Amino acid sequence: MRSRQNDIFVNGTLLEKTFSINNALKRLVRCLFAEGLLDPSRLIFTSDQVCYPLKQGQLFFEHLQIAPADTFIHYGQIIWRDNRGQKNNITDHNKLIDLIKDELDFRYTTAGIEGLKADITNSINNDIRARQYRQKWNATLSQKITLSGETTFTDYLRHHISPADAAILLDQWGSLEGHPYYPTWKCRSNLSPESVELLSPEFDAIVPVRIAALRTDMAYIETMPDKKNYQGWFAEQFPVLWQEWKQQLNHKKYDEKEWLPLPIHSWHLTACVQQHYADDIASGILILEGPDLQTRPSMSFRTMRPLTPENAPFIKLPVAIWMTSEMRSLQAKSIHMGPRISQLIKEILHNEDGFNQSVSILEEQIAFHYKHKERQDDAEGKYLSVVFRQAYSAPKCYEKCLPVTVATLLTSLPQNNNPLITELIASSEQSVENWFRQYAQVVLHPVISLYLLYGIGLEAHQQNTQILFSDEGMARHLLIRDFGDGRTYAPLLHERGYSLQPYSYPGILPTVFFDDIEPVRTFVVDACFLTHLHELALCLTSHYDLDSPVLWKILREVTDQVFNALKKRVSNSLWQRERKMFLSEPWSTRSLLSMHLSQYQNYRLQHELTNPLNFIA
Repeated sequence: MRSRQNDIFVNGTLLEKTFSINNALKRLVRCLFAEGLLDPSRLIFTSDQVCYPLKQGQLFFEHLQIAPADTFIHYGQIIWRDNRGQKNNITDHNKLIDLIKDELDFRYTTAGIEGLKADITNSINNDIRARQYRQKWNATLSQKITLSGETTFTDYLRHHISPADAAILLDQWGSLEGHPYYPTWKCRSNLSPESVELLSPEFDAIVPVRIAALRTDMAYIETMPDKKNYQGWFAEQFPVLWQEWKQQLNHKKYDEKEWLPLPIHSWHLTACVQQHYADDIASGILILEGPDLQTRPSMSFRTMRPLTPENAPFIKLPVAIWMTSEMRSLQAKSIHMGPRISQLIKEILHNEDGFNQSVSILEEQIAFHYKHKERQDDAEGKYLSVVFRQAYSAPKCYEKCLPVTVATLLTSLPQNNNPLITELIASSEQSVENWFRQYAQVVLHPVISLYLLYGIGLEAHQQNTQILFSDEGMARHLLIRDFGDGRTYAPLLHERGYSLQPYSYPGILPTVFFDDIEPVRTFVVDACFLTHLHELALCLTSHYDLDSPVLWKILREVTDQVFNALKKRVSNSLWQRERKMFLSEPWSTRSLLSMHLSQYQNYRLQHELTNPLNFIA
């Protein structure tokens, strides 16, 4: 049951409280205008503020910046003046929601409104605590930088930590903000504050994972072709852990050949599995006793990197926690599709030479979920499942590069309030424009190539994407992860001699499409263009005080260059249509605030944004 927390955390400092509350208001205002819940055309601009008229009065926004792609960024105060002329400052999201809820261009429910309020409050409270911890963490990192003799954070990471260790450090440390367009960016409403701190990456957490045992005839297993023997593979990846697990089974007079090692998140074990699967435990299908594996949660919270062995695979797990937009189960769709798409992309990259060695993937090599041999219901396994993802790996020519998760690029440095991306630009000795052009080329060449040639949509958003940077701070290579929900347009695959078996189950949204490429295009635009490249352009434009359209102009030029390079390999009609959709037509993206207000009755609500690449054409 999700708890409702409606009081702001009282022990944070005034500065932290103010920042986190304003952070929530900033996100809420952005979503309201982007999704058209408040009509931007009704805004009235004056010399020092912006007015939005309501039936009962007027809202005044101080320092409301309007950026490309209908992005409304609010930096100042919000003032309410009613029709009697009385003024009040809007100091939290509850007041703002109450004022505008009856004028939203959307049918909401009372439960949806109250749920939104509670989840934003929970996000604020978690944000306050995370920023308190961040002060201590940054102080520790700053001291390490000084003691190492380095002057920058990125040089410290390059010269004193392995790339794999730097990758997980940056993944955890860069988890502070979350997706900028999520109004409930830090919501973990059924976790206690203490559990949030113990389990979350932004608190530098180390979390135990129990290695339970599931009977082999009670599981569906999906693997890449060269990983057919799960038990043998697990024993190779975790030799010490395998022996401990095997000995505990043998001690109970069980034959390990009849059981599968099943990792279970420690919180999930006690909060969900023990009760939810009580009958299976009682009947001897599932054994919860087993050794524990110490892990670090990555940016997604529930994909874990084992502390040992050094090159152990990542482990993606279900956790029955309401986070950002949904209960984080791990459905059969992800189990089936992750290894399938990994194998497909692996073959394509081999045949395409990685599109000039521009992209690599972290393969989802083995996955399985509980599936009772008699009932044969995939849905029963959504809270008892696992995906094993390849350990951090870079091509040999890039193995000395620094891997940085994209969200981390926007995170303030330990030594100052500048985003980490500024250190890389300074190291490069390039102009911001030239640095960004190279970055955009590294990202867009493989993303558009896989889409236009093969109909494969990479979810290259801030959390799923790592960029490998050279010693000079320049982007060199794209590393992408998480394929269970990836979208594919089958006809383009078939044209090039490939196929992908789709997963189908009643009530589960498809990810392989046959009639229309639009869902795949929207997937690419939303993840790569809007929530990744657009956000970097916003950050750099603001930090360096650039002329507003310059970086979006570069994005248009690079996108056009990639399309031109691929023109001879696709039909003219496809090329013309897709080029127009990416460069000129409005961009479709997910309506996350509207989904929340409707209590997620439809997970594919979308709205359109003005195409920022057409804005400067």
